[in-house]
Amino acid sequence: MKSARLVALCLLLAPLTAWAQAEADITKAQPELPKQKITITTHDGKTHVFNVEMATTSEQQTIGLMFRHSVPVDGGMLFDWGVPRESQMWMRNTLVPLDMVFINADGSVRSIAENTVPQSLAVIASHGPVRATLELAAGVTEKDDIRVGDRVSGAIFPKN
Repeated sequence: MKSARLVALCLLLAPLTAWAQAEADITKAQPELPKQKITITTHDGKTHVFNVEMATTSEQQTIGLMFRHSVPVDGGMLFDWGVPRESQMWMRNTLVPLDMVFINADGSVRSIAENTVPQSLAVIASHGPVRATLELAAGVTEKDDIRVGDRVSGAIFPKN
């Protein structure tokens, strides 16, 4: 009876152990990911084009922009969740501040977190289901006057 409980406990803990091991192995930036152009059209009709890396797999999304020393002002990383879901990000092992733009499935900006704190473990949430999260260099959303309700277009979003 004891051995059956021990086996059951080991089976339950195995995924957690694998996850912890995978988390511990992240020690360097991932290679640059394939890029796509996205366009943000602001409330005043201005367009801003970004050439962003596409984080589409779980592993790519886990590492994100960790250990990068810079993010180009016309670049960034788009986390495509595939389907709308709550997005919860953090800045663990991220060396530079970022602006995070949370994007609804229809391409509208749901929320923005500006100038996130490098290496912080605080959760940065979308406050509702989103199709994607866009990480940009800190200060870009203010400089380009990107606001909630602005429109994002690209391969995974409808045209404006």
